[in-house]
Amino acid sequence: MGQYTAPIRDMQFVLHELLQVEHELKQMPHYAEVDADIINQVLEEGGKFTSEVLFPLNHSGDREGCRHDNVTHAVTTPKGFKEAYQQYIAAGWGALSCSTEYGGQGLPLVLNNSFYEMMNSANQAWTMYPGLSHGAYECLLEHGTDEQKKLYLPKLVSGEWTGTMCLTEAHCGTDLGMLRSKALPQDDGSWLITGSKIFISAGEHDMTENILHLVLARVPDAPEGSKGISLFLVPKFLLNADGTVGQRNPITCGAIEEKMGIHGNATCQMNLDSARGWIIGQPNKGLNAMFVFMNAARLGVGMQSLGLTEVAYQNALVYAKDRIQMRSLSGVKAPSMPADPIIHHPDVRRMLLTAKAYAEGARAFTSYAALQIDRELHHPDEMARKDAADEVALLTPIIKAFITDNGWIATSEAMQVFGGHGYIAEWGMEQYVRDARINMIYEGTNTVQSLDLLGRKVLMDNGAKLRKFGAKIEAFVEENGLDEAMNEFVTPLGDLGAKVSKLTMEIGMKAMQNPDEAGAAAVPYLRVVGHLIYSYFFAQMAKIALEKTDAAEAAGDHFYQAKLATARFYFARLQPETAMLIRQARSGAGNLMALDADLF
Repeated sequence: MGQYTAPIRDMQFVLHELLQVEHELKQMPHYAEVDADIINQVLEEGGKFTSEVLFPLNHSGDREGCRHDNVTHAVTTPKGFKEAYQQYIAAGWGALSCSTEYGGQGLPLVLNNSFYEMMNSANQAWTMYPGLSHGAYECLLEHGTDEQKKLYLPKLVSGEWTGTMCLTEAHCGTDLGMLRSKALPQDDGSWLITGSKIFISAGEHDMTENILHLVLARVPDAPEGSKGISLFLVPKFLLNADGTVGQRNPITCGAIEEKMGIHGNATCQMNLDSARGWIIGQPNKGLNAMFVFMNAARLGVGMQSLGLTEVAYQNALVYAKDRIQMRSLSGVKAPSMPADPIIHHPDVRRMLLTAKAYAEGARAFTSYAALQIDRELHHPDEMARKDAADEVALLTPIIKAFITDNGWIATSEAMQVFGGHGYIAEWGMEQYVRDARINMIYEGTNTVQSLDLLGRKVLMDNGAKLRKFGAKIEAFVEENGLDEAMNEFVTPLGDLGAKVSKLTMEIGMKAMQNPDEAGAAAVPYLRVVGHLIYSYFFAQMAKIALEKTDAAEAAGDHFYQAKLATARFYFARLQPETAMLIRQARSGAGNLMALDADLF
C-alpha cells in the first residue's frame, strides 16, 4: 500500500534557510517566543502522527468509502477515521495555529501550513474533515458576534465540533448570485432557513457530536444577484442554555455524491427544512464574510495537491529504484541483475523530477504565502500588514490553480512510472490521480481563479499588486546578476519577469476594447505568472545551495546537490512552457469566439 515519510529536511530548509522564519516571527510580538527548536519539534511530531496514524487509513478509506443511512440520514466514515480523529484532537493538532483566547496554541500559520501538507500527503480525504473547520473558525473570528465567538469558537478550536461551507446549489455552481435558499426572520433573532445544497464536503459524519454549517441564503426582499446573499450559522444540533448539545436541527444529508476520488470524505447533498440559524455579519453582506472562509479553503486546496504531489513522488521514486526493466541506454548499471532499475532510464527521471520540482516549488511558495498571512495578521507595522495583505490577495488564486494543475500533472507522471501496475488499485497510485483531479474544481474552478487573478487582482488595480511583487524579483535579479554561478537561474528569471510585464499590458489594452480578451487569456496567463513565482523561489533556493554545497558534500550531505539539480531541471524542462503559454495568451479571443455556438 505504499509509504509516506514527511519531508522534514526540505521543510526545515524552506522555513529556516529560505524564509528565515525565526527572524521574521521575532518581528511580530505575537510570535516572538517561537524559535527553531519549537518549529522543528512540531514538524517531527507531525511527521510521526501523519505517517503512523493517518497514512495507514488512506487506501482502506478509499476502498471502503462512506455509508449513508436513508432513514436516519446518518453518515458513517470509513473504519479507523473516527478513532484517528480522537487522537488528533487529544494531541491538540486542531488548535495549533488558533488563538489562545479560544483555547488554541497560538503558533504561526506558516507552521500549521507545513503540518497540513503532511496531513494531505498522508490522507487527503480524512484531512478535509478538520480542514474545513479552520475556514469556519477564521470566518467566525472575523465576522461573528461576541456571543457567537464565545459559543462556537472554543469547540471549533478544540476539534470537538467541525465546520462546513454550504454554498453550491444544483442550478448554480460558481454563479452564487442565482442561489435560491431562503431565510425567514424570527422574533428571537434567529432565522428559519429552507433550501438544498450540493457538493458539501464533510457535510455529515460520525466523527464529532456537532457540525457547524455556514450557509448562504436570501433574506426577504433581498436584492437580486450576489448583492442579496446573507450568511448564516446553522448547527446540526441546537445548543441548550448552558452551551451543551441539544435538539436536532432539521439540516440533514439526503445523499452522498459518488465521486471519482476522495471516497473517504462524505460529499453530501444537504437539505434544510426550516433549519434554525443565526446571521453572521450584516444582511445581504454574506459573500464578504464567506470570502474569508473561501480564501482559506483555496489555500487549503493548494495544500491538498502539494500533499498528493509529494506522496506520489515518494512512492514512484521507491518503485523506480526497485523495478528492473531493460538495460540502460548508456550501458549496464546493475551487472548482477538481468536488467537495470528503471531510474536509469532518462524519461523515468523526467517524470520523477517533474513531480519533485513541482513539490519543492509549491512547498516554498505556500510557506512564503502562509508567512505573509502571519505578517498580515500580526505585524506591528501597518504598512507591512497592508503589503502582506496585497501579496496574499495576489497569490491566493495562483496557489489554488497553479498548484492543483501541477498536482494533476505530477500524480499522473508518478503513476506512469509504475507502468501497468500504476493503474492497479493495490499499488495506491491511481488513487492519488483520482484525488488530485477534483482539487482543480474545488473552491472555484481553475478558470475562475485565473479570471480572478487577471481581472480582479491585476487589471482592476492597473497591475499595482503585481508590480509590487515584481519589484522583489527585480531586486533579486539585480543583486545576483553579476554572479556567474547564478547566471543559469537569474537570466531566465529576469527574462520571464520582463515578458510578464509586457504581456499584462498587452492583455489589459485588448480587454478594454473587448472583455472576452481577458477571458481568453486568463488561464495561460495564470500559468505564466505561476512559473514566474516558482522561478523566483527556485533561484533563491539555488543561491543557498550554491553557497553550501561544497561544505555539505565534504560532510557527506548531498541535500544541496540534489536541490541544485532540481532547480536546474526546473529551469531547463518546466519553465520553458511559458513560451507556449505566452503565445496562447496573445492569440486573442477570435480563435475561440468566432465559431457560432450552433456550429459546434
